[in-house]
Amino acid sequence: MRNLVVEMRTALLMTALLCVVLCGIYPALVFAVAQGLFPEQANGSLVYRQGTIVGSALLGQAFTEAKYFHPRPSAAGAGYDATASGGSNLGPLSKKLIDTVRLRVEQYRAENGLNAAARVPADAVTASASGLDPHISVKNALLQAARVAKARNMSEAAMCEKIDECTEGRSLGLFGEPGVNVLRLNLSLDAGKTR
Repeated sequence: MRNLVVEMRTALLMTALLCVVLCGIYPALVFAVAQGLFPEQANGSLVYRQGTIVGSALLGQAFTEAKYFHPRPSAAGAGYDATASGGSNLGPLSKKLIDTVRLRVEQYRAENGLNAAARVPADAVTASASGLDPHISVKNALLQAARVAKARNMSEAAMCEKIDECTEGRSLGLFGEPGVNVLRLNLSLDAGKTR
């Protein structure tokens, strides 16, 4: 009986200690470090326009008007729904995926005034794994430049400069490919400036 009491006391003390460390000290330490070293990222990388939050640089948004660059397709809920984040989970041999991509390619070409043989970047017609990717490839942005420039009465050369100014490099200079954050680019165009 004495061993049972000692074991129970030890178990309760360890449980209390782990609760204090893992539910109190560790989260407080992570919060303090994140707020001290990376406050913008820790608070959601929010994007402001005239003092109002208009989105997050980490989440895609649906832009459909001709005067805006369009993001990659989303499979998250009704589109860019962060509560339903996820891909389509359709494999490369899926007839549904093949038909969807074929339709998106046709729509992309028509929307951007491209000929029937024009190559379309994969990110223009396929959803990301999360369905929330805020970036498009530079190639995708350049193919949309003529449409957006025409809708905004800008020259295509000026639009390409704007894309270049808003292009983000590789992560840590090594990983991935340069990309364009669609929200930031569109806000930059609306404001008449970059970043």
